[in-house]
Amino acid sequence: MKRWMVFVAVFKKTLIEMRRYLFNMVSGLVTMYLIFLLLFFGAKAVGGSAFQTGGHLEGLIVGYTIWILSLLAYQDLAWQIASDAEIGTLEQLYLSPAGFGWVNASHMAARFVVNMVIISLILFVMMLTTGRWLHLDLISLVPLLVLTVIPCYGLGFLMGGLALVFKRIQSSFQILQFVFVALIAAPMSQFPWIKYLPLAMGNSLLREVMVEGARLWQMSASDLGLATAVGVGYLALGYGGFAYLLNVARDRGLMGHY
Repeated sequence: MKRWMVFVAVFKKTLIEMRRYLFNMVSGLVTMYLIFLLLFFGAKAVGGSAFQTGGHLEGLIVGYTIWILSLLAYQDLAWQIASDAEIGTLEQLYLSPAGFGWVNASHMAARFVVNMVIISLILFVMMLTTGRWLHLDLISLVPLLVLTVIPCYGLGFLMGGLALVFKRIQSSFQILQFVFVALIAAPMSQFPWIKYLPLAMGNSLLREVMVEGARLWQMSASDLGLATAVGVGYLALGYGGFAYLLNVARDRGLMGHY
């Protein structure tokens, strides 16, 4: 079986599931928007007019967008593996001629495309609500978004491996949600070491594009290089952890039952 056929099949499956569980998807979108409204009106009430100047409001929109995208990125694979284990299709996927790693990578790639559409809708509604229209230069945004969320997909692989071994790991999702908030909100000027962690450097570069109107080729080569190294490094570590935990689950005979 050609690997591109696996990706196409997984992508079709993703679209079918979205259509079949449309109410769940719409409810999720509404929930994301309501959370943003709470953040927006809460910050507006506390900060007053100062909140709407100096790029604070734009920073909130960018930060919340990245936070939602990062949550979707690292949770997708773990949820999918747990679901496959529960309905009894995990062992069949593991025996795929294309390889279990490629099947899961295809799932994450398909979900990335879908997540980008979801994030675009949420971003449009947030800008419409606040009246602040950000710079949306796709040539600059798309590569930076990929670099920003790649570490989260590395964590997604790791969480997927943990789901293979421990089955139920949903409580750990709540911990990472707060960790991601800290990584996005912490200023790199005060904590320079944070740029070596996921999301921080990507968030800074995306703010330059979306708030300040910078272009990709105008950015610091060292910052772009660091964002690339961080993204690739965490993705490699996450996939390495996934491969190790996959072997653990196989040796323990956990692939064929839930």
